[in-house]
Amino acid sequence: MPKDLGAADLPMPARGLCAHRGGMATHPENTLPAFREALRLGAHMIEFDLRLTKDGVIALMHDAKVDRTTDGEGRFADMTLAELRQLDAGVRKDARFAGTRIPTFDETLAIMPQNVWLNCHLRTDDAKLGAAAARAVAQAGRLHQAFLAAPPGASEAARAAVPEVLLCYMGRQGNTIDYIDFSIARKAAFIQLRGKGEIDPAQIRLLKQNGMRVNYYGVATPEIARGLFLAGVDFPLVDDVALFLPVARELGIEPLPRAP
Repeated sequence: MPKDLGAADLPMPARGLCAHRGGMATHPENTLPAFREALRLGAHMIEFDLRLTKDGVIALMHDAKVDRTTDGEGRFADMTLAELRQLDAGVRKDARFAGTRIPTFDETLAIMPQNVWLNCHLRTDDAKLGAAAARAVAQAGRLHQAFLAAPPGASEAARAAVPEVLLCYMGRQGNTIDYIDFSIARKAAFIQLRGKGEIDPAQIRLLKQNGMRVNYYGVATPEIARGLFLAGVDFPLVDDVALFLPVARELGIEPLPRAP
């Protein structure tokens, strides 16, 4: 496997804004235009969703069906990549995005700078998906920046395939001490808490003592994001990066400069 490009010299963001499914407030979610917009705005982390096609290719889609975000119908897992490529993944968001296609994982990795965190959310607890995603990250030289947010089975398969892959255990997601203990015991690099802005400072202290970076899902307003940052959350997931940039700047978090 190739050595990660720039991993030794390139510092990764300590905290910042995670663009949930890319710039999904204004762009079609889980598409290259959404990611380019999030990068243009200076997002510090990009989150996106991964599934396996019928013919075993990793591609991006949140839902089990393609109906909500494309002009097609049916289950994602029942379609080949060629069939998925026939769908328009942009027109339901806005006519100006007509012709946008569902990207593969490899295509997504290829457009990302080396200095932004990549939050790769595996939508199924599938050992094949976990192992394939870990190998793709390693092959692309992204082990320093990409982590797999996955249920336990897929996570363990990923770690078996590529022991050094970074993980964020999902499936037990919540703010429970059981979930926190589970993630700490398995030496996860990240954890994702969720809620409507509530946070337990004791939990944050425990996570930081164990060297874990803390993501948080369920951030509706900049005021909620401010409270989470002040409580020690590292990366709140937001749908509209531009809306949250002012509060990040207030706290000394500048937009992320682009790197090669």
